[in-house]
Amino acid sequence: MKDKPVNTADLRPWYREPWPWILAAGPFVVVVAGIYTAWLAVISNDGLVTEDYYRKGLSANQTIARSELAAKLGLVAGVRITGDTLSVQLKAGDKSFLMPPTMLVTISHPTRAGLDQSKVLAGKGDRYSGEVRLPAAGHWLVLLEDERKTWRLMGNVILPANGETLIGTTESAVPEDIRH
Repeated sequence: MKDKPVNTADLRPWYREPWPWILAAGPFVVVVAGIYTAWLAVISNDGLVTEDYYRKGLSANQTIARSELAAKLGLVAGVRITGDTLSVQLKAGDKSFLMPPTMLVTISHPTRAGLDQSKVLAGKGDRYSGEVRLPAAGHWLVLLEDERKTWRLMGNVILPANGETLIGTTESAVPEDIRH
């Protein structure tokens, strides 16, 4: 059997064939996507590292010092949320502690920032109260501090709560008149 002669007019150069271009398109798209991703990584701010990290670190130390001062003073707060009313009873183990006339309260949800609230509660003696609007159920972080921000108490309140939630020093250090 004889081989059929090849007609050179039927042969085209490789770059005129569609299959090399189709096969090269996949790696080409990957290279372009990689370059675009690298460009995005270089120009975007990831937000994880702040420019003023040293100042923020000092601020964190001051926050810790305020919490330690509250523990040293033996501050304990009984927090009660009923309906639309937040009431706080503040007690101090240190007899020289003067109750502030008002108290700053920040109520925040761990995952739903749109529900966060900050209030200034007016006080009568060791009791402070004000209006809040919270869903009937949920986990809330409560931050209590005086207006001068010299001390702070932070704790959790889980709604619906049966009674008062204590925030502050350990249960054994809680004064008898605040325990129910």
